[in-house]
Amino acid sequence: MNTSWNRARLLITTAWVGSLWTVGYLVAPTLFKTLADTTLAGTIAGQLFLVEAWFSVICALMLIVISLYQRQNFPKLVLGMLVCTLIGYFALHPFMANLRAIGLSNPDAKWQFGVLHGISSGIYLMQSVLGAMLVLSGLEGKPTQAASIKQP
Repeated sequence: MNTSWNRARLLITTAWVGSLWTVGYLVAPTLFKTLADTTLAGTIAGQLFLVEAWFSVICALMLIVISLYQRQNFPKLVLGMLVCTLIGYFALHPFMANLRAIGLSNPDAKWQFGVLHGISSGIYLMQSVLGAMLVLSGLEGKPTQAASIKQP
């Protein structure tokens, strides 16, 4: 049974990190490169990042529940990735959406949007690196010591 849970953990991790990389580094840039209307590209990318954010929350919660169920070390890489999602999407995105609604033709709004977008991109990159570490730790069939926090 432990092997089944380890397989589930690996599949969830792979789906999560794979979708994170696909949306952020393949689909979103392709939208902006392919579509002439950058507003439309931004709207579609925003919807994709919304789906990705909720998928991230669901995957993180599933991995946490599996770890708790198995009475294993709590995966701090998962927690780190979840925090990246909560800050990068749920905290910053509403401000970015508000600036887009104001209109990016306003120089101040455009500058603020650029700053928030840069911060958001940095957080997404950090989440991607944490994801790579999580995938590699899962190849052993259990979280590595560096990737875990012992439960009390």
